[in-house]
Amino acid sequence: MKIILVIFILFQPILLFSQEKSITYYGEIESIILKNCIPCHSPGQSGPFSLLTFEDVSKRGNFIGHVTKTGYMPPWKADREFQQYKNERGLTEDEIEAIQIWLKNGMPKGKKKVHQSQSKFQIEKPDLSLKMTSSYLIPASNKDDYRFFHIPTNLPEDKFLRKIEFIPGNKRLVHHSRLMTDTTHMIRSIDGMSANDPGISAFEKYPPLDKFLYGWVPGNSAIEFPTGTGKKIYRETDIILNIHYAPNSKENQYDQSIVNFYFTENKAEREVYSLAIAEDNISNPPFFIPAGEKKTFYSSFGPIPVDISVIGVLPHMHYIGKTFRAFAITPEGEAIHLIKIDNWDFKWQETYMFKKLQIIPKNSVILIEATFDNTEHNPANPNNPPKDITYGWNTTSEMLDLVLYYLDYKAGD
Repeated sequence: MKIILVIFILFQPILLFSQEKSITYYGEIESIILKNCIPCHSPGQSGPFSLLTFEDVSKRGNFIGHVTKTGYMPPWKADREFQQYKNERGLTEDEIEAIQIWLKNGMPKGKKKVHQSQSKFQIEKPDLSLKMTSSYLIPASNKDDYRFFHIPTNLPEDKFLRKIEFIPGNKRLVHHSRLMTDTTHMIRSIDGMSANDPGISAFEKYPPLDKFLYGWVPGNSAIEFPTGTGKKIYRETDIILNIHYAPNSKENQYDQSIVNFYFTENKAEREVYSLAIAEDNISNPPFFIPAGEKKTFYSSFGPIPVDISVIGVLPHMHYIGKTFRAFAITPEGEAIHLIKIDNWDFKWQETYMFKKLQIIPKNSVILIEATFDNTEHNPANPNNPPKDITYGWNTTSEMLDLVLYYLDYKAGD
């Protein structure tokens, strides 16, 4: 027995070394990258560079090793124990260790198997790709710029969307975007209009049919609805884009962003709806965070008039947001967890799609609790020293929103 133990101890380093040497790009690393990185880091997507090939990955190997080991990448801010999501990102300890071993051994390429690599990840071609009708010259005023644009779809018939995607034309300056729909064609003059323009009254007079078709924010990706469901978009609909451009001091900076639509093959069996809970729903107003203070606000919406099945949620705050929690309370007093973020990061926002539909019964109330930190101890505070902050579209102002995508409840959900 002792002899066997001695032999095991003597040869254990050799066995471990052999295992380490076996980790190659095509053997183990590529599948990790494809699953966790490619949705953002591929041509035309939101990531600043592509990681589709061995050359792309090895060129940034040390950087990838650092951001995965520290947990900075892939980004995921929601509490995994509070709720589970279908689009959840994150590496296992084994995957993180595999990357470190691969780097340590000089990033060996390994042997590519037949039909490997990009056959595993194909960039899906949209059914309809809509580009802004003209390039927008972003002012070099070094101020936040909020603009409205319209894009005609020219759809000959009603369609259902199974997937929606926004591709910023200027990745550096497009800060966030909200997509709305309009069938009146009465607000096409809004194209290029500033949010501060007096003519915005036309927009208020003829409000969009869908005030929140989709929202693109830093870190967010395309939204895809469950099989058999879809967002309805009517024939001859105009898309209204509300785009926020970050402060810019350089001349000749343009944007011509793109909206990609992916249609259901047939008419969707069930229609997806949106519900936006905003600052008007705050139960302890005013929405004001004094300089040097932390403040918690509570919002409520309800009672919900019918049973609904929630697909996903999109929470939204700005820089001094610190924590965000939302849940529904049933008439019997039971809590249905929706989202919990303990360390809000404005740079990484997401539409969180539930792994299982969350059934919210009739007469339930949706509750939101959010904390803001307007002190000098908050490194994300845009003001030094801190200044009073209230509601506003500027990133130096604040918001408190929650968008829910839902279906009418159906037995079996």
